[in-house]
Amino acid sequence: MHEISLVRSIFITLSAEFSPEELATLEAIDLKVGLLSNVEPLLLQNAFEAVTTAEQKFEAVQLNVEVIPIAIHCTTCAQDSPVERYKFVCAHCGQANNNVVRGTELLIHRVHFAEVEPEALSSNQAK
Repeated sequence: MHEISLVRSIFITLSAEFSPEELATLEAIDLKVGLLSNVEPLLLQNAFEAVTTAEQKFEAVQLNVEVIPIAIHCTTCAQDSPVERYKFVCAHCGQANNNVVRGTELLIHRVHFAEVEPEALSSNQAK
């Protein structure tokens, strides 16, 4: 189950970008997951719960997953088209096409932190 590794990688990335004080106020993580990213959102949610429960550090953090549909760009008519039922055909001119422009994403889109009173933050830094 590679979703566990992905969840751990998300926390490693956040730990590299934010201070321990900031991470202590982390409330939610928003991910964008493309249909072609080889990630199953339900399995990712289950892995997230397993990791946060086991490690308890981020137990209160919520994971929000936005699934990004597949889209292609047609070089014949220069239009973007959604891919329906995995049929990679331009919706405008009918040409077969595999020029994927959306749907492969696996991105940390946004992180949400709790509002912290300035005096609470400075007293935490003094410790």
